[in-house]
Amino acid sequence: MKTTIEISDPLLREARNLAEREGVTLRALVERGLRRVIAETKPNAPLKLRRASFKGKGLQPICAVHLGTGCANSLMRAGRPDSLTSSH
Repeated sequence: MKTTIEISDPLLREARNLAEREGVTLRALVERGLRRVIAETKPNAPLKLRRASFKGKGLQPICAVHLGTGCANSLMRAGRPDSLTSSH
């Protein structure tokens, strides 16, 4: 489709020079630029998380043994020192 647009002289000169350096037509350069701008402004698709559940009882008290004091300190701050017991 043909259309007419007004482009400032300095911008058009730069576009023509760039098209020549890249060995493409001015039309191809303009189309590439328009496609890029349109793609950047499309709203992102909403983030969809897959359902990730596991059979079990969730986080087990053994984490204090395996993860070290970081986990134990977190449980203490959360007021759950009873969760620090381990079956080992």
